Amino acid sequence: MATIFGIPLQALLGQLLIGLINGSFYALLSLGLAIIFGLLRMINFAHGAQYMLGAFVAYLLLTFGGIGYWPALILAPLIVGLFGAAIERLFLRRLYDLDPLYGLLFTFGLALAIEGTFRYIYGASGQPYATPAALAGGTNLGFMFLPIYRGWVVVVSLVVCLATWLLIERTKLGAYLRAATENSTLVQVFGVNVPVLLTLTYGLGVALAAFAGVLAAPVYQVSPLMGSNIIIVVFAVVVVGGMGSIMGAIVTGYMLGIAEGLTKVFYPEASNIVIFVIMAIVLLIRPAGLFGRDA
Repeated sequence: MATIFGIPLQALLGQLLIGLINGSFYALLSLGLAIIFGLLRMINFAHGAQYMLGAFVAYLLLTFGGIGYWPALILAPLIVGLFGAAIERLFLRRLYDLDPLYGLLFTFGLALAIEGTFRYIYGASGQPYATPAALAGGTNLGFMFLPIYRGWVVVVSLVVCLATWLLIERTKLGAYLRAATENSTLVQVFGVNVPVLLTLTYGLGVALAAFAGVLAAPVYQVSPLMGSNIIIVVFAVVVVGGMGSIMGAIVTGYMLGIAEGLTKVFYPEASNIVIFVIMAIVLLIRPAGLFGRDA
């Protein structure tokens, strides 16, 4: 059996795949955070809870409505995104002109309320969510066995991330969104409804978190704790990529997921902290992040 640095090739590729899967979730979640911070200048601490909410909406659609994975992949992000839009219109827009700390505290409280509600109803244990039949099983690549659903997660997350980047950076709507954050008064002069744009922006970021939650449901159990277990890592990814950088969130999400996976092969004891070590090193060398703009 072929080895690299004494590590079996099959084990190395297996951990690389796990890293890509984790990186897919990191990229989707950090992308939503980067959009909200970059365009609204607000740190959304409820992002992990909204990721969990997406998984639970998919689970509830299946349990009470008989609605399977494929419709839930569209419906759950839409439902949670609309919930996020309502939160923005009712509460967050009142905080834009205040110290950013108020927005952080509000979203932190919102996260606790959402997580606490589901913990009260379902407890801390997870709920199973079956892999869709079309993506069940796996394929033998010769050097490793690839679960089809894991491969689907990597591919669809990459497609969604790139489509979102194109929307923000290469379309007229994205140009309006970016301009509204720089000079909302001037944009309104041209007839653009800035408050609606800001609502759409927050709803989009929340919908991306919910989409990641639906993807995660068959991989991990649907649990009230799934958001709090991942959100700190996602914040580290956003910091490394550069606060508000769309491409930075995508690239860094995959990169740090792979780094975490490979660390489990070469130095397993450090796998839980390698992302934070990388964050510390990047901040020492480039405080704005790898893709961030220096002030």
